[in-house]
Amino acid sequence: MANRRLTDRQRRQIEQNAKKRRENSLLGEGEDLEGIIIARFSKAAIVMDEDHEVHRCHLRPNLAHLVAGDRVLWQKNEQGAVVSTQLERQSEIKRPDVRGQLKAVAANVDLIIIVIAPEPEPFGNLIDRYLVAAHLEGIDTVIALNKSDLVPANPASRELINRYEAIGYPIIETGPDDESTKALSDLLGKQTAVFVGQSGVGKSSMINRLIPDQDLRVGALSESVLKGKHTTTTTEVFRRPEGGLIIDSPGIREFGLQHVAVEDVAPGFKDFQAFIDRCKYRDCRHLVEQGCAVLSALEHGAISQERYESFVNIVNDIGEKSH
Repeated sequence: MANRRLTDRQRRQIEQNAKKRRENSLLGEGEDLEGIIIARFSKAAIVMDEDHEVHRCHLRPNLAHLVAGDRVLWQKNEQGAVVSTQLERQSEIKRPDVRGQLKAVAANVDLIIIVIAPEPEPFGNLIDRYLVAAHLEGIDTVIALNKSDLVPANPASRELINRYEAIGYPIIETGPDDESTKALSDLLGKQTAVFVGQSGVGKSSMINRLIPDQDLRVGALSESVLKGKHTTTTTEVFRRPEGGLIIDSPGIREFGLQHVAVEDVAPGFKDFQAFIDRCKYRDCRHLVEQGCAVLSALEHGAISQERYESFVNIVNDIGEKSH
């Protein structure tokens, strides 16, 4: 997977954070410590420090937008602990709220695992929507065929995933056996990953196989840290024994694309990318235009009819929702 280098802005922020730590030390204030938001509550959050210990922290009013995966600075004081600074996000996953406004639901995600299974029947268009969203955020993707032991009775799922592999998308097959679980664990490494896909494809079972010790689940950890009643979001964060985090949330199992510009859809199709810049017109929509290299590639079989129809479906859906 691609490694992300620090931007100039991130370097400046690191220098500013170091300066702030020195100033706090001179003023006698608590030292800023680094951590990750692993559970977010209405006015508080659970922060995991660099030693994997968890702490209940208050949130300052200007940090009300923090989400799972955010990297933060926090400090202990006489009143307990407080998150003092949000560090810059390398990536974020958004979804529309009840008012249709985009809200981040997870931050600093390195990898999206798009899970399909022989049952329920997988749909290429749903996979493509995830791929477009991930491309726009610059997040790596892997398509996982789960319940691989059921494939012989439902071969269409393997045919589907093989088509994506031929295009160049990374894939992996997983099942209840230890060998495939280890392969998935090795693939995740120490990254922060999100599992997405239809209900019933086995995302929770995959996570449980990767984290058999339930004590590592943030939900169990946070119960021992939080006191009293708190309203929490639906996002769950899990720490893997080998390192890395898994974020699972109903809010990011579906990627709404109504916020995406129509012209940004085609670049999210890997098999379109070699042809987009060859179109006669720079603003080509790849629908009916003369001199469209994408349509020419479709005519000559370089792009499949199924993929092109999926592209048109997404474009039309965005167009309908924008009116």
